[in-house]
Amino acid sequence: MKKISNKYLALQKELHQNPYYGVASIGIAPEVKDFFEAGKFKSISDYGAGKKNLLYTLTELGLKDFDYYAYDPVFPEYGPPKTGDLVCCIDVLEHIEEEFLETVLDDLKKITIKIGFFTIATGPAKKVLADGRNAHLIQRPTNWWLEKMCKRFEVEHLQKNPDGFLIIVKSKSLI
Repeated sequence: MKKISNKYLALQKELHQNPYYGVASIGIAPEVKDFFEAGKFKSISDYGAGKKNLLYTLTELGLKDFDYYAYDPVFPEYGPPKTGDLVCCIDVLEHIEEEFLETVLDDLKKITIKIGFFTIATGPAKKVLADGRNAHLIQRPTNWWLEKMCKRFEVEHLQKNPDGFLIIVKSKSLI
C-alpha cells in the first residue's frame, strides 16, 4: 500500500538536503540507548530513519553489537521496513500525509514485534516545505494520537513534553 505521494516525496527529498532537517533523533538518542540497554534488545528498526542520525549518535554514545535496520521512503536504498526488537519512530508521524497515516501506523504495527519507542510533535515545526506548508502536516493533540495507537498497540508509557510526547508501546501479541 502507498505510504507517500510522489509530490510529497519530492518535497521531502528537497527538505532532506537541509543538514538541520531530521535531527530530532540526535537529542533523544541517549534515552533510546538507555532504554535499549535496559531491555537487553539486540536490534533496532528505525522507521523514518532519514539520514540515519539515530544510528550515528547511538554509536557515538558507545552502543555496540546491535543490528540496525533503517527505513525511509526518501532513501529507497535502505529497503523495506524490517522488524526489530525495538522499533523507533522519532519525529516522523506528524510529517505523514494524513491520507496515508493509517497505512503507516499499520506498517509500524506489523514490524513492532516487541516494543515501539515513538516521539510525536503535536504543534507546528520550525521548518516549512517548499510549497509553503508547515513541515508538520499533522498537528493534532495527544488524545487524537493515543486513540490511533491504542487500536494497534498496548501503551506502556506516555510522557508529555513541550513539543508533543514520547510513547512506548508493546505489540498486542505479547499480551
